[in-house]
Order: sequence, then C-alpha cells, then structure tokens
Amino acid sequence: MTRIDDVARLAGVSTATVSRALRGLPTVSASTRDRVLLAAAELGYTVSPSASRLAGGRTGTIGVVVPWITRWFFSTVVEAAESTLHLAGYDLLLYTLGGREHVRKRLFRTADLHKRVDAVMLVATNVQAADFATITRRAIPGVTVSSGTVVPGWPGIRIDDVAAARTAVAHLLSLGHRRVAHISGSPTAELTHTAHVDRRQGYRQELLAAGVTPDPRLDVNDEFTISGGTRATEELLRRGNIPTAIFAACDEMAMGAMSALRLAGLRVPQDVSVIGIDDHALAAVVGLTTVAQPAAEQGRLAATVLLDQLCGQSDESLFTAPLILPTRLVVRESTGPPRGKLEPDRLTTTEAG
Repeated sequence: MTRIDDVARLAGVSTATVSRALRGLPTVSASTRDRVLLAAAELGYTVSPSASRLAGGRTGTIGVVVPWITRWFFSTVVEAAESTLHLAGYDLLLYTLGGREHVRKRLFRTADLHKRVDAVMLVATNVQAADFATITRRAIPGVTVSSGTVVPGWPGIRIDDVAAARTAVAHLLSLGHRRVAHISGSPTAELTHTAHVDRRQGYRQELLAAGVTPDPRLDVNDEFTISGGTRATEELLRRGNIPTAIFAACDEMAMGAMSALRLAGLRVPQDVSVIGIDDHALAAVVGLTTVAQPAAEQGRLAATVLLDQLCGQSDESLFTAPLILPTRLVVRESTGPPRGKLEPDRLTTTEAG
C-alpha cells in the first residue's frame, strides 16, 4: 500500500509539503505542486478527504444562511452554490432562519460557527454591528449575496436593486402609466433585507424623475410571496381609484397580483399592467414582464469567491466594493399602455364575506 512518505521520496520533498500540495494550500509553489501530483499519480496514491480536512484543521463544509428556503430566489442561489461547492469537494450546511430575528442572533452570537464550517455565505441576510465583533474575532471567511450590508473583510455579490426598480417603473412610464402602484415586503418585518427598502426607493425616484408624485395609497406592504402579492393587490382594490399599473418588488408578488386582478374581473394588461423583478422560473409561463436578475450566477460566484478565499487566491478588488451583476428588462404580455378610465361595473369586489 502506497503511503505519503513514498510520494515524498519520489517527488524529492517532505511529507508536509506533499500534504500541503495535495490539499491545494497556497504555500506550495506551482512547480512543486505539479511534481507532487505527478508522483502521486504514478504511485496511485490518493489522499483521504476526511484525513486531509482533519490535518488542515478544516471541516470541508461551507455554511449557507438564508431567511427562507421555500422562496424561488433563495433556493436558486443555494442550489447553484451547492453544485459549485460539491465539485470542489465541499459539503453545504444550510441554516434556514425562517424569518426570525432571534434565530439569526443565536447563530452569530452564540453558535460556534467557526468550529462547524470553514466559511459562511449569507444570502439576503443582514448582519448587525453587534455581529461584526464575533466575525472579526474568529476570523471567519465569508461572502454576502443580495445584501446591502457591508461586512468588514467579506466580499459582496448583488444586483443594484434601486436601478432594477427604476428600470421596471421606467418601462411602465414609457407606456403612458402615471398611476403606478407598488407592492412589496414590509420594511419593519423581522430579518428585512435591503432589497425591500432599495426597490421602494427606486420606485419613488423614478416617479419623481418623471414629475409624478408618489401616492402613499398606492404603496402596500405584505410578504414576498404569491399569497402576499394577492393580499396586497386586494388591499389596493379595496382602497379604490384603481391604478393602471402595479410594480411588484418580486415576481412571486407579481403573480399574486395577476391572480387577484383576474378574480376581481380585471384584465392584465388591458385594465392593469403588472411588472416584477427576478425572472422567476414561472414568469415566462404566466407571461410576466420582469426585470431579470442572475440568481443562479450569484450563487455560483459566491461559492467560487469562498473557495478562492480558502485557497488564499482571492481577488482583492472584491474586498473594496461589492460585485454588482447586471439586470435586464424582459417584456412579456403582462404590460401594455393604459386603456383609459375603468368603468365601475368592471370591478368585482374582493372583500371577504
């Protein structure tokens, strides 16, 4: 049976160098690593992953923290990240917060993350100043995805949520809409991530830039879900003076809005146009106009950034400013020009009996 000292003898290096080379550590030169790999291949030597991890003081596991796992964006990011990590021989340990702030606090302030995982990926989860001390003290490598929070020493990957919202509203304005409603997640909910606030800011900025004063009666909060979009749209309809267009802060809310409008006897887009953000897997099926964001790409890039950190090969530019990925407008059947004033008898009440 071939042993590590056999490889060291053939390669002309120490057993410690063989161990470092086979684990991909940056303290070994490229030429030495190549010589070790050739010797290992010639002798048919393979290193035990578990033994290698123990020897290097690593767990071989990456922790991924998400507010929810059942929602499209989060599950898409996690799936793409897991695929990338798996190819590199790492496992993924998923922490689902369920939208609860006390779970997030316990995770960062009391759980020994540094003993369970080698690095952390935070997906749309804000970190508070009180958490920074723990992260800094324990020197946990990490990366944030879709978060406006800057964690000292961690790269960030995201889209420009303000710009994405402005693109959506600009599309509606270009079609002639002026009564544009906005449905979004609540900015006061537990674990609110910055997308809620940023997309509302973009909505208001684009209206004001076009000389349209935002109407607070056209701004409704609920959950970032299909049912949340349904409830928010029902509330809009109860308030009267129906908007000619709805900008939903995510595609799931937009789908809920389309359902509520049709149940109320309103046509999309003839009576009310609807636009979202995401390009959800079902957006094309329902004909939803949206601002597409590269969700899977964010997961893949975040995993790659973590792997680079663990190998000591990080792109230093990522530590000075977040990597902003582009978005694009995808026009489908759910948006069109306004068709004039709605007739009162066209509206079916949506209030519960």
